[in-house]
Amino acid sequence: MSDCSHDCANCASKCENDKTSFLEPQNAMSNVKNVIAVVSGKGGVGKSLVTSLLAVASRRKGFETAIIDADITGPSMPQSFGIHSKAEGSDVGLFPAVTKTGIKMMSLNLLIENETDPVIWRGPVIAGAVKQFWTDVVWNDVDYLFVDLPPGTGDVPLTVFQSLPVKGVIVVTSPQELVSMIVDKAVKMAELMHIPVLGIVENFSYFTCPDCGKQHFLYGESHIEEIAAAHGIKNVAKLPINPKLAAACDKGMIELNECPEMDAFADVILKS
Repeated sequence: MSDCSHDCANCASKCENDKTSFLEPQNAMSNVKNVIAVVSGKGGVGKSLVTSLLAVASRRKGFETAIIDADITGPSMPQSFGIHSKAEGSDVGLFPAVTKTGIKMMSLNLLIENETDPVIWRGPVIAGAVKQFWTDVVWNDVDYLFVDLPPGTGDVPLTVFQSLPVKGVIVVTSPQELVSMIVDKAVKMAELMHIPVLGIVENFSYFTCPDCGKQHFLYGESHIEEIAAAHGIKNVAKLPINPKLAAACDKGMIELNECPEMDAFADVILKS
């Protein structure tokens, strides 16, 4: 525009020259190199499980790894890793909890008095808390920070995409036909925010019979390759139904579990 004042922050015209940034600064004692968000279009597809497995795989590869549990009203990360202590702080900020293998973590369940207390907050307050997990937590040096987002395309995902320097997103889904439409919504949100989709993980993809070894598709045949191809996404992982993996999460022992499918997926993602 010929009459552009180059003051994007105070300009009402949203043009192609708009360079307004909503990025929030890290804590002064933090040095986070890569932020990867884990998203899903709907709940109950195993998004938190995938976040946990990615973090475990990252740590096993020798990377300094951290997790932000941004699902404020349904935090599950501390339980998966067996953390029940409270986060501490000082004048410099909040200090994350550290898991048995050295993964740093911040979750609202580390701040409230009782783990089972409900968080009855409105959207803006929840979004503000997530931003504080970035600005007020002393992460120190971190190679990969994984953000476990609540399902959908609401306040918290939008806040994270705008406020944190997200390098890419991982979309988690399941095999049902209906989910393909919901996956499209999550992928399109990332595209609108100009954030690349690094890969798609299909959870509950199949069940392998322990007696005969045959794979059974309990939720229908997979369409994940078609969805990925439609959006130009190259990296795809299929996770089987694994009762041992679910039990490991319930017992806070996710770091002891093996998941070859996710390890192979992480090999590609962590090189992106």
